[in-house]
Amino acid sequence: MILYNVTISIDENVHDEWLNWMKTVHIPDVMKTGMFVDNKICRIHGEEEGGKAYSIQYLAESWDHYNRYQEEFAQALQKDHLDRYSGKFGAFRTILEVVHHQTAEGVR
Repeated sequence: MILYNVTISIDENVHDEWLNWMKTVHIPDVMKTGMFVDNKICRIHGEEEGGKAYSIQYLAESWDHYNRYQEEFAQALQKDHLDRYSGKFGAFRTILEVVHHQTAEGVR
């Protein structure tokens, strides 16, 4: 499995609207691509100046799904975010390969 992580620092003055948009529009649009099986929004706690930071995590079943997302969908979805919040956020992306995942139900 591949964990695609987007770390975002969002300006305080648009935070509430941004978080709502992420939950109700952007993340559902990403999930509709069919390339991910799970997602999470995690608040990063630490010192921030003028904003709040989040880790947005998407779980893909394979490199093929992640690569297909990047090739076919990522550019348009990232453009939607940029057009809406240009100058009000900073972001970087991390791709992690999950080598072990255990839930209360067992190992996946």
